[in-house]
Amino acid sequence: MIMPLELDWEYEFRRISIFLKNLLKESGAKGVVIGLSGGLDSSVVATLLAKSLGSDNVLGLIMPTRFTPYEDIKDAKYVAEMLRLKTIEVSIDEIVSSFIRSTGLKEEDHKMAVANLRARVRMCILYMYANSYNYLVAGTSDKSEYILGYFTKYGDGASDFTVITHLYKSQVRRFAKWLGLPEHIAEKPSAPRLYPGHTALDELPADYSVLDQIMYALFDLRMSVRDVIEKLGYPKTLVDDVIRRYYMNKHKRRIPPMPVEVILQDPLE
Repeated sequence: MIMPLELDWEYEFRRISIFLKNLLKESGAKGVVIGLSGGLDSSVVATLLAKSLGSDNVLGLIMPTRFTPYEDIKDAKYVAEMLRLKTIEVSIDEIVSSFIRSTGLKEEDHKMAVANLRARVRMCILYMYANSYNYLVAGTSDKSEYILGYFTKYGDGASDFTVITHLYKSQVRRFAKWLGLPEHIAEKPSAPRLYPGHTALDELPADYSVLDQIMYALFDLRMSVRDVIEKLGYPKTLVDDVIRRYYMNKHKRRIPPMPVEVILQDPLE
């Protein structure tokens, strides 16, 4: 174990709070909206938003499907009640079904396209409420997901700002406990739920507890692939897979490419 799991959480909380307060003030927005899934990341971000900006300035949207586990909805409502957040529940099934019918495509033939559609529909709903109330949309992705590109482009990867993108999933779990979230939410396995039974391990080569160590060694300590393999004892195929995902999903972390880079000078500088 080379990645530090326990950070100075008081310091992390203070700097995130300052960031959020300044962001809201500079933007002129009246508040923020966040999608509540009942999972680790959204619960941590919701807690940070509420504690930093005040519960009255945070709107939580719960957007289930017909196959969303009851426990996830229950956890989302529990977090909202604990934080005293106003919530709105919007089922996305009818919207997704209408979209599929309009395209003439069959869901069974395009499983991942429809899965990503669900994430994009949720983001559209978030922005509908954000635009209606002059709110900003909070992003919930962590550093592990960001590096791997494990998010839907223009879906859960879209937002006006992010809160925990500098923290690995394993660190977010510790932060959750420091913030007072229940153990079962802090340790809940990652599960996007974009199709029935969908979990992160359906698509990722290993659990985040393993992947985080590899990513920390590669991207924070700048260790060579050979050193990562020798010192951590993970197979080369796994390390290579992490690197492949990083490069393959670079387009998700960038603005769309353009033939000529546009550089704007701040007029007030």
